[in-house]
Amino acid sequence: MELIERKRSIEEVRQMSPLTWAYVGDSVYEQYIRTHLVNTTKLKPHELHMKAIKYVKAQAQADILQKLEEILTEEEKDIVRRGRNTQTHHIAKNASVQDYMYSTAFEALIGYLYLTKQDERLSQVLSMTINNSN
Repeated sequence: MELIERKRSIEEVRQMSPLTWAYVGDSVYEQYIRTHLVNTTKLKPHELHMKAIKYVKAQAQADILQKLEEILTEEEKDIVRRGRNTQTHHIAKNASVQDYMYSTAFEALIGYLYLTKQDERLSQVLSMTINNSN
């Protein structure tokens, strides 16, 4: 059973803005990190939040993406390029412009894999984020 039905066709997802992919990818990644922390620690909610921030902040996502780039497929590299080069019209509060661009690209990749129902690949990439962030 799929918890939330993903109704768009792959072609429809490909036509979406990279910012839409990143919007979804942000929540998918945060949910993954929170669940991972709950499954692997016995921290209290505030401590869970503080630990999660270390994974989801722009600099951490940018670092993870740069480590993952060598294992990405050509399609995934294209998604990352599109996410990185998109105009966000948003000023990052606690990140450099470059880190913010790469974190948007990372979130776009996660969102794209999720929306196109590439669940096995999404799982592989997400598990690599944990392994590469330590």
